[in-house]
Amino acid sequence: MNETIRKFGYPSTLVAELEHWVILLRPAQVTLGSLVLAAKSDATAFSQIPVEAFTEQADAVRRIEQVLAGFCSYERLNYLMLMMVDPNVHFHVIPRYSEPRQWNGLEFADAGWPGMPQLGTARELTGGEKSQLTSELAERFR
Repeated sequence: MNETIRKFGYPSTLVAELEHWVILLRPAQVTLGSLVLAAKSDATAFSQIPVEAFTEQADAVRRIEQVLAGFCSYERLNYLMLMMVDPNVHFHVIPRYSEPRQWNGLEFADAGWPGMPQLGTARELTGGEKSQLTSELAERFR
């Protein structure tokens, strides 16, 4: 796995794996269910990923949207390809909603709704919370 994937906690944050992509729990939850969709290649430009990865990305996106719709009932879903600090191809997947969501006794508000997501307000999960949320989402991807 590339450096970016490892930085986002692989393998402990892995919720699903495809041939060319991994879907990871985003350790800093901007909103409940925030994920990272990361290409497994060493590409540092979107145009560098294999053609097959582009095709498979459609399946990854369908699966993400289906799982998150059932998990947190998002109203919109943002895919942010930032790649400023972490150079390998990846997207931050941020569920968006107008009313806070609850999980495991915690409240997750969307501080930026209806504008841009506020990445700086992300909730850092404890080790136990991260493990539990990763497990719950991984189960839904199966």
